Amino acid sequence: MHRRLIVPGAIAASLMLAIPASAANFQPGAPGIGDPYYPVSGNGGYDVGHYDLRLKYQPATDLLEGTATLIATPTQNLSRFNLDLGLTTHEVRVNGRKAEFRRAGEQELEITPASPLPKDRPVSVVVRYSGKPSEVKIGGWTAWHRTPDGGVAAQEPDSAVWWFPSNDHPLDKATFDVSVSVPDGTQAISNGVLQSQSSRLGWTRFNWRSDKPQATYLATLAVGRFDITTDTTAGGLPVLNAYSKDLGANAGAARASLERTAEVAEWLEEVFGPYPFNALGGYVPNVRSGYALETQTRPFYSPRQFASGSNVSVVVHEVAHQWYGDSVSVEGWKDIWINEGFARYSQWLWSEKEGEGTAQELADWVYASRPADDPFWTVKPGDPGPDDQFHVAVYDRGALALQALRNEIGDEDFFRILKGWPTERAYGNAEVADFVAYAERISGERLGTLFDTWLYQPSKPQAPAADGARAATRSSASAVADPAPAAPPKSWKEIAATNTVHDTGHPVHDGHHRH
Repeated sequence: MHRRLIVPGAIAASLMLAIPASAANFQPGAPGIGDPYYPVSGNGGYDVGHYDLRLKYQPATDLLEGTATLIATPTQNLSRFNLDLGLTTHEVRVNGRKAEFRRAGEQELEITPASPLPKDRPVSVVVRYSGKPSEVKIGGWTAWHRTPDGGVAAQEPDSAVWWFPSNDHPLDKATFDVSVSVPDGTQAISNGVLQSQSSRLGWTRFNWRSDKPQATYLATLAVGRFDITTDTTAGGLPVLNAYSKDLGANAGAARASLERTAEVAEWLEEVFGPYPFNALGGYVPNVRSGYALETQTRPFYSPRQFASGSNVSVVVHEVAHQWYGDSVSVEGWKDIWINEGFARYSQWLWSEKEGEGTAQELADWVYASRPADDPFWTVKPGDPGPDDQFHVAVYDRGALALQALRNEIGDEDFFRILKGWPTERAYGNAEVADFVAYAERISGERLGTLFDTWLYQPSKPQAPAADGARAATRSSASAVADPAPAAPPKSWKEIAATNTVHDTGHPVHDGHHRH
């Protein structure tokens, strides 16, 4: 045997090889991802690839206990980094070693690992935490819904901070495993496919997997007592719908709507291309709010969406988001038109398919219903600002922009664009300018003036989308008096009913709140 003598200099050299940069080259990650609408949302310096959430929830007390494991990759040499979390943190480990942590503001968890983290070298982050989500106020409000038999996380632009630590912005999408233990007789609903279910010692554990990139606000959790229906599509996708047992008079209409989810998705595949995820369905918990939200693979619907009867149109809207908003997500929240304009237009296409008013008729009616001095026309769907991010103009004027595009380039190119865009951009992010460039490439036409008119000018275009983009780009200052709106097609009553008013007073379609 030969014994090697390692001198101190050799030890120092080996340590330098283990950490390829000097300590001075390691800097803290930014406490925000850089979105001007929401400066504290998300964080800089790393990218999360996977979330593993192991949770226990007690409906009687609203106590949530969790251990979250994040698999992430630093995008810079990190001395410190932040996560977004509103609950109480008890312990943090980075690469298995205890890390220092402190709260910085209402939702920032600042973590200093025992050793700095080199760029591009994957790390594991384990956070143990607990709290009562309904009692956590960020910006003066909570995104967590208490229900008579449990709780629900479903909100936009964020809800994650109320139930798990995250890089809470659509720019950092990841896959998810969500394992939730709840008292026997209670169910836990989340995204994707239910992998397994087991019971012991009075608790039942549900294990869910969402295997495609998912924005944190699209992650959902619903605990309560549900009637659950399951099926499989012709293509083999599992379908799961869940309805609170205490929906009362809305129960029948909710079922009559959600049970058509697979049919809606099959039709949307003809418009947008192959369905991008591993599961379908939705859930209707007994919450007091009035909105719906495109939580990935399993949209959330408030019971009030079905107060006037069945509402397949809202199902169309939320399932359309699986392509436009979920698979292709916003680059920044200013790009919300890429989500909402397209989901609204899908409702118009459904109406056209059902013979209840064409997209053109709906566009004409929306245009004529708003006089030139209506504040509706001052909202710019292409960059509405945080105060108007979920204004009805983003939806309706956003859909008018698409009808104008359709009239300008013709159906063949228009539907090539609708189908090609979510295929080319699948599981990524995009901004409005990216879509404009794509539409120009596919159509072979210059479309900057058209999109500027419908998405960015704070005034009513002179002509409705029916007259084509070239007529529409004339200055609204020379417009004649607006014509009186004709009676809307009967399906418009159904579509308009989805424009509920959020609890905060914002006229919206989906579940949105500005913080």
